[in-house]
Parts: sequence; C-alpha cells; structure tokens
Amino acid sequence: MRYLRNFRKNKSGAAAVEFAIVAPVFILLVMTLVAYGIYLTVAHSIQQMAADAARTAVAGVTETEREQLVQNYVTTSSMNQAFISRDKLQVTVAQDPTNANQFTVSLEYDASSLPIWDLYSFAVPSKTIKRATTIRMGGI
Repeated sequence: MRYLRNFRKNKSGAAAVEFAIVAPVFILLVMTLVAYGIYLTVAHSIQQMAADAARTAVAGVTETEREQLVQNYVTTSSMNQAFISRDKLQVTVAQDPTNANQFTVSLEYDASSLPIWDLYSFAVPSKTIKRATTIRMGGI
C-alpha cells in the first residue's frame, strides 16, 4: 500500500505526459495552417493572374485577338510562384453572353501536385482551383 500512495503523490514526469497528449494535436493544427497557407497563396496568385490577363486583353479588338493576348500574358507572365506550374493551367476567354461589351477570362489550375496533399489536415480543399475575371470593353 505504501508504494501505491507514493506512486500517486509522485509528480515527476507529469509535463512529459501532458506534452505527449497535447503535441500531436498542436502539430496537426500547425500542419493544417501551413497547408492552407500554401493553398490560399496559389489561389490568390491564380486570381491575380486572371485579373491581369483580362486587363491586358482589353487592347484586343476581336475575340481572337483578345484570346491571343491572354495566352501571351499567361505564358510570359513574370509571376514567380514556386507552386504554380504553367502546364497545369487552362485558360479560357469568352464573351459574356448577357452583355456584348464584357468578356471573361477564366483560369483553371490542377493543384493536385501541391505539397499540401502530403500533409494531413482536417478538411481538404478542392484539387482544382478555378478563378475568373469579367471585364468591360470600351469604358463605361
């Protein structure tokens, strides 16, 4: 009995046990934050590229010329993003069916090669990032 009383009163090693309980949850939370940070950085870069490509295409007179300007912008873009691969990016330029004075630049990026899928996270976002920008031609 004496050994049992001494065992319950002994507090050495309590911090190690508490750390063993809390550390996995903390590490999982940090890895989730890193994963979402990478994903949101890529999503923002794709949105910015779509907006810049649409602004560049305003100079085009015909739909074909606008499409060529967008393709040229995307291939020669100076965005230095470590996680974006240009060969996984699909570009679509289309006139707005409801308004002839507007056109939309859509970018679709296959994000399946991002390193975040190797990290375990609570909720996993979509592996395809889709962003679009609609712009008006000819001013107001």
